[in-house]
Amino acid sequence: MEIKRAGTQPSGKGPADWFTGTVRIDPLFAAPDPARVQGASVTFEPGARTAWHTHPLGQTLVVTAGCGRAQRWGGPIEELRPGDVVWFAPGEKHWHGAAPTTAVTHIAIQEKLDGKTVDWLEHVTDEDYRTG
Repeated sequence: MEIKRAGTQPSGKGPADWFTGTVRIDPLFAAPDPARVQGASVTFEPGARTAWHTHPLGQTLVVTAGCGRAQRWGGPIEELRPGDVVWFAPGEKHWHGAAPTTAVTHIAIQEKLDGKTVDWLEHVTDEDYRTG
């Protein structure tokens, strides 16, 4: 058994290569090999969001606070609220983040395939963020 005590893992800033706006990433867990799952609590300030991206084995988001948005390629922008659980299928191009005037926090859970959990793509433009 291993316990990760609250406050023992440092928060990180979401890198500008992968995020627009202010994003804080708080690591929660990364299971040791041969397990593949890892998770983090991610907080997006109003208007902040990920770039478009995919996950080789999919991703689950559990919204814990605030109001957010998510969109899959070719689909409408969906509003996210606390308690919502979102599943992105393997290889599904998508983005997620805060609403324009409200921060959001979610737990992101994904698995590694050949050591990789995500493939980052282009940034979501301000126009696409507003209108989808």
